[in-house]
Amino acid sequence: MEQAGAVARAANDRAAAALGTGETWNEATEAALAGLPRAGAPPDLALLFVDSHFGGDYAAIVECVRGGTGASHLLGCSGQSVIGPGLEAEDGVAVAVMTLRLPGATLTPLALTENSSVEALLDAAQDRGEMAAWLALADPFSTHADALVGAIERRWPGTPVLGGLASAHDQREGTAVFLDDEVYATGAVLLGLSGAVGFRALVAQGATPIGQAWTITDCERNVIQTVGSRPALDVLRETLGALDPETRERAQRNLLVGLAMDEYRDEHAQGDFLIRNLMGADQESGAIAINAIPRVGQTFQFQYRDAAAADADLQAQLATLKDALAEEEQVVGAMLCACNGRGQGLFGEPHHDAGALAAALGPIPTAGLFCNGEIGPVGGANFVHGFTASIALLTTAAD
Repeated sequence: MEQAGAVARAANDRAAAALGTGETWNEATEAALAGLPRAGAPPDLALLFVDSHFGGDYAAIVECVRGGTGASHLLGCSGQSVIGPGLEAEDGVAVAVMTLRLPGATLTPLALTENSSVEALLDAAQDRGEMAAWLALADPFSTHADALVGAIERRWPGTPVLGGLASAHDQREGTAVFLDDEVYATGAVLLGLSGAVGFRALVAQGATPIGQAWTITDCERNVIQTVGSRPALDVLRETLGALDPETRERAQRNLLVGLAMDEYRDEHAQGDFLIRNLMGADQESGAIAINAIPRVGQTFQFQYRDAAAADADLQAQLATLKDALAEEEQVVGAMLCACNGRGQGLFGEPHHDAGALAAALGPIPTAGLFCNGEIGPVGGANFVHGFTASIALLTTAAD
């Protein structure tokens, strides 16, 4: 990657995005801003993602981007690496900026700090009525992200919440979230979207089902004793034993479980499950533990994840999303939150998720980061995920 410059950019009549690199925050930020067109009315929103190598200068970068774009609102956070249009800056230090003009849209910004209450903040926002979507970015070490997402879900059932948990090169320090002119080392920032703005959500969990779907017949908290009235561990062994040797080897490296979001469907396929980790097994009782709370009667299927499965899932979901776009619907821009366990470490090549998005939908303005956890809807409900690509598409009626 170049030492300094705007190395990725994309623009349309409503949005623009650029990723700039540099040895200093000034170089990287100015390179990103230089990659954005300056003509036209000031944007309504700027999204900002900053490599945590610039952690001592977050406030200066926020001030520079807010002033340089003239955006009415700014939302963003730190990242272990940041993402721009078609490019993931894993091999360089970068700043990614996206600006959006959203005429007729209403933006509701909220900051959850150590002195604020989630319930009070959301109560106040609820007075503003329905929301098309929420964008959410949170510090992973000070915020109970599952509780935050659940609180939003209770007030706006079925409204998508997309985003991620801030990350940093130092796994315990250097994370921050940004809202308007402020930088917060703890807490979360939210932006509600309503009015004349459309929204499409994509959550690619990257898992492939194996064996058959079963019904959970006995469980307690996160421990599943039986599925189909048989010990869960026996079913797992049988499932693995029925696979061909190559698939069995792939599956054993990263076994997962899938909880169906709609057990009344006749058939379940990739994308129909909430994917969670298999935490352990009791050889004596045949029970397995997972990092979720299942319920008796829920449809359950073993899964596995590797690079090929993750690629196939993302490609399939992008194709489905593209087909679902209405003829008069224009994609304005995308926020891409990818797990820091994806990228080159998983796929063995750079720019996988950002490149797949650009290949499917064209060179749309895109900004995002590699996260400590991703937020997005599965089966109409919102969750915090791992090893996932969560993509928020803002759309509008074509002119």
